[in-house]
Amino acid sequence: MQHPKIQIYTTPSCPWCKKAKSYFRELGIDFKEIDVSKDQKAAEELVRKTHQMGVPVIQIGNQYVIGFDKNKIERLLGIN
Repeated sequence: MQHPKIQIYTTPSCPWCKKAKSYFRELGIDFKEIDVSKDQKAAEELVRKTHQMGVPVIQIGNQYVIGFDKNKIERLLGIN
């Protein structure tokens, strides 16, 4: 099954970011990690688009999931 493009905005010290990345790996779903502690431009863009300063923020297609909201992630991916 083809999934939409997934990006996870993270920082190295974020435990929920680690859980989110582990979750996608367990499902065998590819994602792009963006470390906002090292990429100031990405951090500014994230705040502009989502008004969030915390991580993780998970972008699935054109939808944003704030935090590791497994139910919303599964709904967006069509997983039961």
